[in-house]
Amino acid sequence: MSYLLSLLDKSPIEQGLSATDALGATTRLAIRAEELGYHRFWVAEHHNMANLASSAPEVLIAYLLARTSKIRIGSGGVMLQHYSAYKVAEAFNLLASLAPGRIDLGVGKAPGGFPLSTRALQRAFDPEKKPDFAEQLSDINAYFAADPHSEGALATPFPPRSPERFLLGASVESAKLAAEKGWTLVFAGHLNGDPENLKKTFEAYEHATGGKVPILALAAFAAESEAHAKERVGQLRIVKLFLPNGQSVNVGTQEQAAEFARQAGFSDFRTEEKAPSVLHGTAAQIRDELDTLHRRYGVEEFVLDTPALTAAERLNSIELLAKERLSLVA
Repeated sequence: MSYLLSLLDKSPIEQGLSATDALGATTRLAIRAEELGYHRFWVAEHHNMANLASSAPEVLIAYLLARTSKIRIGSGGVMLQHYSAYKVAEAFNLLASLAPGRIDLGVGKAPGGFPLSTRALQRAFDPEKKPDFAEQLSDINAYFAADPHSEGALATPFPPRSPERFLLGASVESAKLAAEKGWTLVFAGHLNGDPENLKKTFEAYEHATGGKVPILALAAFAAESEAHAKERVGQLRIVKLFLPNGQSVNVGTQEQAAEFARQAGFSDFRTEEKAPSVLHGTAAQIRDELDTLHRRYGVEEFVLDTPALTAAERLNSIELLAKERLSLVA
């Protein structure tokens, strides 16, 4: 059976190394992904994170475009609440003019950072005039579809082909919104792996689009042996923070949870520590998992999030998965 494999990388900074090292590792990963035949390579957006280097995906995308020649490069995703839809449309039209037919604009609703960075990013906004997420999607649609000869603010330059548009979400609400606005839904299974939620979200999107199947994002780590993969993934943890105002957020450590609560203005909070949902094992075992999901839901493309392990392990993982994938090619 055949389906596309794509990658998402967060540019994690390894202990004792620098952001420059992390971005270099991401670049090497993108170059190798192209050589191995992956369909897309996406980079994330995180703010004020000491352990993640990618805070401006559009800048990193431009650099990766210059280091590759055919793989699609994109954002997974731009945290749209912080920005003018016009500026996002301009930036991605420019990228699509530099590399026609290779640019993906993926957007998300989350802040991608802690409260202080969110306030800093949105300091110039008038809260009364700030459009909501759905309005921003509509605005970007309009800028991408604008007639170059029309009046009004045009998001120049106009590329030969507009960027492909993706909405990252994990809810029925996101599915309906993506369908309504004409964006491809990417179900964030690496963030919310609940099978019942996945099923309901897929059904809602397929119903609203007349049968279109979402892309499925999953965290995955392949190693030469199941035991080694289990041992490495077993060291990963996420901490879910619950605030008194009803807000909940996933962070990496208890220290980060306390700092997030402090920045949000709360001294009283609750946390739950758990292992992240990561497909792991040999490449053959991961392929079997993907085959099962492909058969069950009709998924035609998986975006695999590379966990925050060493650069060498991330590279080895995508190479093992690509080698195993050869058996899938018709």
